[in-house]
Formats: sequence, structure tokens, C-alpha cells
Amino acid sequence: MADYESVLCVKNEVFVYNIPPRQSNRGYRAADWKLDQPDYTMRMRVVAKGPAVTIKLEDRNNGELFAQCPVEAYPGVAVEAVMDSSRYFVLRLVGDGGRTAFIGVGFQDRADSFDLNVALQDHFRYVAKEKEIASGTAKIDNTPKLDLGFKEGQTIKLNIATKKGPDSKSKARPTGAAGGGLLPPPPPSGRILPPPGSAPSQAATTPSQPSQKSSQSSWVTFE
Repeated sequence: MADYESVLCVKNEVFVYNIPPRQSNRGYRAADWKLDQPDYTMRMRVVAKGPAVTIKLEDRNNGELFAQCPVEAYPGVAVEAVMDSSRYFVLRLVGDGGRTAFIGVGFQDRADSFDLNVALQDHFRYVAKEKEIASGTAKIDNTPKLDLGFKEGQTIKLNIATKKGPDSKSKARPTGAAGGGLLPPPPPSGRILPPPGSAPSQAATTPSQPSQKSSQSSWVTFE
């Protein structure tokens, strides 16, 4: 079955620089480039076909291919971050006959460089996992799982203790007004008042209502 090409990342504005050769084993530094004078402004597309990834630099207007950078691994020699900035990288271009050249690329927004990093890392992490599964070396968790569910016909019995003691006895509810409970209803008119000794009757008051609440250019030198 043929592999389909998928787009991992697209950036419509990337600055391209012709950079000086690397000095010995020292890493590249963006400060050595003319950052305010990029040679080109291009569109970048990162595409994958199977495990292979290619970074393509294209004309922003007509989509013509300017250069491409095959990436076999990341991090690696194909895409190398500079030492002094997180927004600039060195790409190894591959031309006709396998000749190579190195150019610098950069982004105005740091979030764009972050997206490029994540797209490459996620792809090669996925490729590595697929290789593990294909070779049978992927770790499989065979630990028995704890089954806490009820089996068919299984029941559970709960014993709830009832506290007994003085505190458990219900207290008699006072009926008098002095007890702080509910007042008795007022006597009907024309009836004899209660005998002496009982709580004096108070004038009936109306209870208040409760309140409601709410392509590649000639300037690139291939080796």
C-alpha cells in the first residue's frame, strides 16, 4: 500500500539567509548573520510520506519550489538550532546528484519556531513507536487488572449501628410561647379565654410574609 503525503506544518513567512561557513566545531550563531537583511522571504511546508519528512521552501505567491531539506532524524544534521536564539535554524539542503548546501532560516514569531519543533518531534516519536510495535519490542502491560465489579448473584450486606443513649432521646417540644416553639392559634371570637395559670393571650398579629431572593536559487552553493 502506497504511503500518502501529509502536511505536518505550514508557515507562510520564513526568512532565508545565505550564511557563512561553520567555524571549526563551534555551533552556528544567528548573530553572525545579517538578520535585518534576509535574502528571501518564503513559505515553509513540512510534509511527511511514510517515515520520511521533507521541509520545502516555496515561493509565497505561486508555490514554486525553491529548495528542500530531507530530514532523517530530529534532532540531527538536517535541521540544527543555532546557539543564541530559539527562532533560527540551519537547514541542510540536498540538490541534484546529492550535493548539499546549508542555509539559515528564521521566524519573526517564536511560536512559529515552536510549532516546527513540535511537528518534527511528534513525527519521529510516532515513527519510533511504530518500529517498536513492528519488531515486537514494544512493552505490553500484562499486569492483571483489579476487578472491583460485582459478580452475577453476588450481594453485599451493610450493618448500620444505631447509637443509643441519653443524647438519642427525643426532647419534648414545648407548647408554650415561652418555650420558643410555635405559638398556638388565637381563640375564636366569642369564646371564653383559658383559665388562670395558662399563658396570657396576646393580640393576634398578622405574620409578616417572608422576603423572596435571584525552486532553488543560484545564490545557494552546493558542495
